[in-house]
Amino acid sequence: MTYAIKGWFAVDADGVVLLGTRCTACGTLCFPPRRGSCPDPRCPGTDMEVARLPRRGRVWSYTNAAYPPPPPYVAAQPYVPVTLAAVELDGAGIVVLGQVAGLTVDELEVGMELELTAGPLADGPLVWMWRRAS
Repeated sequence: MTYAIKGWFAVDADGVVLLGTRCTACGTLCFPPRRGSCPDPRCPGTDMEVARLPRRGRVWSYTNAAYPPPPPYVAAQPYVPVTLAAVELDGAGIVVLGQVAGLTVDELEVGMELELTAGPLADGPLVWMWRRAS
């Protein structure tokens, strides 16, 4: 399996999971994962550990991509607009942007519950996506 962004998510027996990091000094979570110093400027911590992030969250904002992004992005031909959502992860205090599978902007609303899934990009690699929570 080829991942679009290695180390940011995984597919295992539990399904799709986002991989962030947590500061061992103060507990601050972040996504995408990072190394080195804590993202909280008040914390002197420098040890970040991998953390599995919640698989569900609520729509914080959404839009559609009506025009294909410029190269090096590989768009399907003909280009089909995709729906994008910024989802606030349950209990994590972070918002993660991703493509939405199976829903249009007319079907989304702020506060709607979504869950993680995965799907291929136009050029083949697997990426995390959001779908209606079951």
